[in-house]
Amino acid sequence: MSKTTHKTEALQRRHSKVRSRIIGTAEKPRLSVYRSNNYIYAQLIDDSKGVTIASVSDIKETTGTKIERAVKVGNAIAGEAKKKGITKVAFDRGGFKFWGRIKAVAESARESGLVF
Repeated sequence: MSKTTHKTEALQRRHSKVRSRIIGTAEKPRLSVYRSNNYIYAQLIDDSKGVTIASVSDIKETTGTKIERAVKVGNAIAGEAKKKGITKVAFDRGGFKFWGRIKAVAESARESGLVF
């Protein structure tokens, strides 16, 4: 088994564990975070209806480090949530470890007023 295959399987296993416990509703949507090598994405999802309420990414942001851009994404998704009248969310780290950019998004969203 190659190192890449092992990492991918571990990510999928963690992701399925997280998603088995977290369900987004209209009152408390799921804050899903995805981290690629270059960018970070955040979405507010209502799983009962199967719709995305709001989404933010750092694709158009060109300045700053990846951590700084992740903080901006966290602040932006919290702002979008406030516009929609949402204060409580269920955080879905998507199988990624709660470290680095994932942690930066979560902490900045909490500082901006989201509760999870």
